[in-house]
Amino acid sequence: MPKPLIGITLGRKFKDDEGLFAISETYITAVERAGGIGVLLPALRDDEAVHRVFQRLDGLLLTGGADVDPALFGGQPHPSVYGVDACRDATEIALVRMAVENGWPFLGICRGIQVINVALGGTLYTDLPDQLGPQVAHRSEEVGHPVRIDPSSRLASVVNTVELRVNSYHHQGIERLAPGLKAVGWAPDGLIEAVEVPGHPFGLGVQWHPERRLDSPPHLALFEALIQAAQGGYNG
Repeated sequence: MPKPLIGITLGRKFKDDEGLFAISETYITAVERAGGIGVLLPALRDDEAVHRVFQRLDGLLLTGGADVDPALFGGQPHPSVYGVDACRDATEIALVRMAVENGWPFLGICRGIQVINVALGGTLYTDLPDQLGPQVAHRSEEVGHPVRIDPSSRLASVVNTVELRVNSYHHQGIERLAPGLKAVGWAPDGLIEAVEVPGHPFGLGVQWHPERRLDSPPHLALFEALIQAAQGGYNG
């Protein structure tokens, strides 16, 4: 069976007024180790181009990175918001909506789960320490925290556990869950850490960074499940 093509979204930075697309190599490694082929997706300014990309790929990986624009979900401005990229936001939101409507396998990581929620009508905390409180260190990868997982969820069947210790590096997070999404993972402070699209072949988002924990079977299993779904074989 041919290896599926997985679109991997890229972030964008600016140096000397020149835009540079980039992503951590760990995302590409994760897709390859799971049996797929990563295809790098820059932000696209043309709606037709987004549709053509969608038609040629087998699945989608929404990566971490800079913040989602608070204006897209009615959020309050905050001085900690950084790196907003309107073109990236628009591209990823369009891809999520097409993936949901067409049953296209996708996995969102960190920023990715936030994009999924905003694309489907939810809202975000613009800064967790200010709005939710400091009970859990959500921006301290070295410390991390546990995530409680719904035992009946697809996520639980993929990672084969109902509690998972995760790395954590973010300051935005889901506030109001989007209609059509189901929360299936929670941090100790109640923050939603994982979501699924019920009835979808494979629509999943996690707030942590499994691509940085590929030596841990539950984290690698997320990518393996995405690849299996992209091949048409996932039935979890």
